[in-house]
Amino acid sequence: MNLGNNLFQSRKKEGLSQETVAEKLGVSRQTISKWETEETIPDIYQAKKLAKLYHLSLDELMEFDVDLKEIEQVIQNTKEEKEAKIDWTNAWSKKYPILTSYQKQVDIKEYASKIREMLIKLQKEYDFNTLDSMLVLKDILYHEWKDEK
Repeated sequence: MNLGNNLFQSRKKEGLSQETVAEKLGVSRQTISKWETEETIPDIYQAKKLAKLYHLSLDELMEFDVDLKEIEQVIQNTKEEKEAKIDWTNAWSKKYPILTSYQKQVDIKEYASKIREMLIKLQKEYDFNTLDSMLVLKDILYHEWKDEK
C-alpha cells in the first residue's frame, strides 16, 4: 500500500473527514487531499501529528495495512472460549479446498506421529508448553513454505 492510501485508510478508520483533519493540523482540506492522492507528501512534523491523530505510530502510518490491522484486532479480541468453538479447518477450507479432501489421500497417522515427536522434543528441550510447541512448529513450517516460494 502507498503512503497516500495509508493516509486515506487511516483517516477513514478513525471516522474523520478531510476537513476535520485539516482543521486539527492547521492546514487546508486541499492539503489533506493532496497528501492522500500523493500529489504532495506531509513533512515529518505533519506526519507525526497525523500518526498521533490516527492513533498510530509513525512507522505504522507509513506502512499501514488496513486488512492486517483488522486481523490483528480480531485476534487480540477473540476470547479462548469462542476460539475453541471455531472449526478452523472448515473456515479455511472455503479458501483452500484441499483442507476438506487431503484426509482421503494422506497417511495422517504417519505425519501425526512425526509431528507429535517434534512437539514432545520441543517441550523437553526448551521447556515449552504444548501450545507454545505447536505454535513454534507452525511458525517454522510457515517460514519453510515461504522460503520455497
